[in-house]
Amino acid sequence: MGERGAPSVHTIPPHRAFADALAEGLIATWGKDPMALARGIVLVPNNRAAGAITNAFVRRAEGGLLLPRLIPIGDPELDERLGSALDPIGSGDPIAPAIDPIRRRMMLARLVQEERARSGEPVDAAEAVRLAAELARTLDQLLVECVEPRRLRTLEVAAELSEHWQKSLRLMSIILDRWPDELARIDRIDMAERRNRLLERVARRWREAPPPGFVVAAGVTTSAPMVARVLRTVSRMERGMVVLPALDDEMPQDEWDALGPFDRDPVTGFRKVSIESHPQFHLKLLLDRMDVGRGEVRRWRWGGGHDASAARSRAISNAMKPAVFTGRWSDPDLETRLTGVRALEVATPAEEAQAIAIALREALETPARTAALITPDRALATRVSAHLKRWGIEADDSAGRPLSGEPAGTLLLALAEAAAEDFAPIALLALLKHPLVQAGEGRLDWLDKVRVLDLALRGPRPPAGLEGITRFLAGGNERERRARSRAEEGWRTMRTLLDPYAAAVANARSFAALLAALRDAATALSGDALWSGAAGRAAAELIAELEVHAADGPADARPETLSPLLKGLMDEVAVRPPQGGHPRISIWGLLEARLQQADLVVLAGLNEGSWPALPAQDPWLAPRIRAELGLASLERRIGLSAHDFASALGAPQVVVTRARRDARAPAIASRFWLRMEAMDPGFRAERNVPAFGAWAGMIDRPNDFAPAEQPAPTPPVADRPKALSVTQVDRLKADPYAFYALKMLRLRALDPIDAEASAAWRGTAIHDVLERWAGEGWRADRLLPLAREFFTRPEVHPLQRAFWQPRVEEALRWIAEQIEKDRAADRTPWKAEVSGSAQIAGVELDGRVDRIDRFEGGGIAIVDYKTGKAPSDIAVREGFAMQLGLLGLIAERGGFDGVGGTAEAFEYWSLAKNGGQFGSRRSPVHADGKGGKIEAHSFTAHAEAMFRAAAELWLTGSAPFTAKLHPEYAPYADYDQLMRLDEWYGRGDAGHD
Repeated sequence: MGERGAPSVHTIPPHRAFADALAEGLIATWGKDPMALARGIVLVPNNRAAGAITNAFVRRAEGGLLLPRLIPIGDPELDERLGSALDPIGSGDPIAPAIDPIRRRMMLARLVQEERARSGEPVDAAEAVRLAAELARTLDQLLVECVEPRRLRTLEVAAELSEHWQKSLRLMSIILDRWPDELARIDRIDMAERRNRLLERVARRWREAPPPGFVVAAGVTTSAPMVARVLRTVSRMERGMVVLPALDDEMPQDEWDALGPFDRDPVTGFRKVSIESHPQFHLKLLLDRMDVGRGEVRRWRWGGGHDASAARSRAISNAMKPAVFTGRWSDPDLETRLTGVRALEVATPAEEAQAIAIALREALETPARTAALITPDRALATRVSAHLKRWGIEADDSAGRPLSGEPAGTLLLALAEAAAEDFAPIALLALLKHPLVQAGEGRLDWLDKVRVLDLALRGPRPPAGLEGITRFLAGGNERERRARSRAEEGWRTMRTLLDPYAAAVANARSFAALLAALRDAATALSGDALWSGAAGRAAAELIAELEVHAADGPADARPETLSPLLKGLMDEVAVRPPQGGHPRISIWGLLEARLQQADLVVLAGLNEGSWPALPAQDPWLAPRIRAELGLASLERRIGLSAHDFASALGAPQVVVTRARRDARAPAIASRFWLRMEAMDPGFRAERNVPAFGAWAGMIDRPNDFAPAEQPAPTPPVADRPKALSVTQVDRLKADPYAFYALKMLRLRALDPIDAEASAAWRGTAIHDVLERWAGEGWRADRLLPLAREFFTRPEVHPLQRAFWQPRVEEALRWIAEQIEKDRAADRTPWKAEVSGSAQIAGVELDGRVDRIDRFEGGGIAIVDYKTGKAPSDIAVREGFAMQLGLLGLIAERGGFDGVGGTAEAFEYWSLAKNGGQFGSRRSPVHADGKGGKIEAHSFTAHAEAMFRAAAELWLTGSAPFTAKLHPEYAPYADYDQLMRLDEWYGRGDAGHD
């Protein structure tokens, strides 16, 4: 049976619901005979489109209905799906099976790694797999466009490229030369090549012997040559037709002709630039390859039932005019009113998500009304889904979430990261706290143990490895041992689970061995919880495939490459929730939204970089090379995104939304938004803006705004502390609330995990060195060796050692010199790191003095070491730096065991840089009170008076613990959030003192 003369090609305009209109027309044409409909074949773009068309048939089925076969045209098993429609399949050998995608990626990654190594630019396994993904994408484009890869070697323009692109082209050519041999070795072909061969056979077979029933290609917009060949055949079959979505059949001919594609000028050798970013370009290219003129395309006669007006399609067409023709917008006869399209512009993505959720929720107030969110912004879609849950609405988010963001994926990544960092605290605790680890009845006990370990690991990083943590927990000074000893028991249990994994990773000599170690460790930590559910099954399939094909991949097996490699692969695996979401609310990505429609459609995230997305650069082929080969330019992706937008804009009711900024900076409105704004004056008019934005601002706003007042708790006198340290007196006076939180609420600020060496930690370390030095009799020749011994500890980071050790040694050398000078002046060091206490004003005051020196006459000097700057004389005089004076007072009262005498000198010995050297000493007192300093002989009395006044107010008295009473002397922010500082500070007379 030969071809008929005129092709049967139709289009359904964007203002009609494609799937419903198609189902209506097919039922009207072939539905009178149920078997005629059942014998038909409908070629669709993908499985999602098949589902949408099936649902449309169901909506229109008054009784029983036998549906036609809905077959994705790009199915790699198209021959099996078509079945008898290809019998006999024709002459020729069977088509070889396609290579598994993961195996293909691994093999290409190995080739990339080998060739990069030969070129002197080696890459690790993770980068090789990433480059392999881009290479596979480029190879697929060559195959889909029927471009022989060997043409890369014959391009005349290659020599005109920059060195970078020439190197990429040479490398790609070498790899593609090797690739056919690799495929032949395993008797496989590329999936794109298999599709091409299948489509070629389908086109040939149907030209010779069409199927007995009708054949309709519906919604297919791919302009690939082999797809176009099949569509051409279908359009000329007696019972065949092609139905295109949203082909603009009313676009002026000069605008249509301006789109391209253009042939090369035979005289100049140049080719006029096509407008590939236009939403109609790929459809025009498809028609050209089908040998069909736009004038031969007829409009589909049937509607979808819930359609917009025909004027919407004309307005959409005009809004998308090529830039050179946008001057026609001023034509009064041109349809420029986007009636039924409303705009919503808000400040932030958070407000946008809240407003969209309200719009979707409002749609449910009308019975049977459907609503859908369409956006390429997955973060925005996730936010909207979360907001809908406040009303108990589980939206069907058909685009899914990447496996790397699901619990199963994050656990595998946490395991890989822990091994890569040799079980450093942050990576280790992230793994141990993962919600799938020890899930079940023992979870609470497990978390208690992990929290204790968390507290023990606070501060600078411990030694590397599991054994390093064990040694770290067994060591430490007296204060550190209290926290570490509590963690040892739980750590033994955790290490039992982790030891096999650490050993397996250390002994792994292949990528497969690393994956096996990862799998076994994940199972040991989480049991079956990891591998259950949609995400768990996807993770299990990915790991299983990687293990099977790991031998084909990159050769290097290193733990530090495993995490980024897995992350890149998991990002590409979409985990879709099981069906069963709300029947009238949907969330679609751009692919999922094609051929679907709802009564209300929200088009969200209309900012440049999001919709349309910025085209990703091809790292292998320069744009000039792509043009020479006839591949799609990067601009064509924008055209496809524009077609998605234009199609979705045809819903009965549309709300388009954008946020004026994203998470980092102000955002630029999408070119689609700007076009609508420029064409239709009513697009941004006040009457056109829905109230969703205002409602979003109101929904979480309280009726009354009652900011917190400056806190001033007043606990009973009997409950107030009657013992404190000299270091806490300054906080009591400057910020009584912080003292209250520390002493009464017992809330202490935690050091960060894996922290840089803080001033407090450095101070403690220096004090430990000086204490050990004192135990050896303050011998000058022993100080620096003790310091160097400290810097060899495994917990001291090499960067800290290199940066800090020279400065500390210089400061300690200065201390030793100062002590020798003092000895020559009859002042000798006597005691170091001595603790003591005394009863003052009904309060037990305790303290620890860094050093006490004795004068020949019997007096003593109180010395306090500082790794930073010493307090100012003003702070001391006003009573906010009383540590030296109070320590002297305790000494004079015999509070330090074995110490007696009058405190005659008070000094800060600072190790900070001062006057070009590290190390300085300063006293807050003067014998005669010169320079505004306190007289030395009255310093302890002054300190006692200050302390008595504070104790009588807040410890033995009933004064409130007012927050930030003297903020100039309360610089620490440990309790600012607890006291809700931002709500009251600077308002009224708060903190006036």
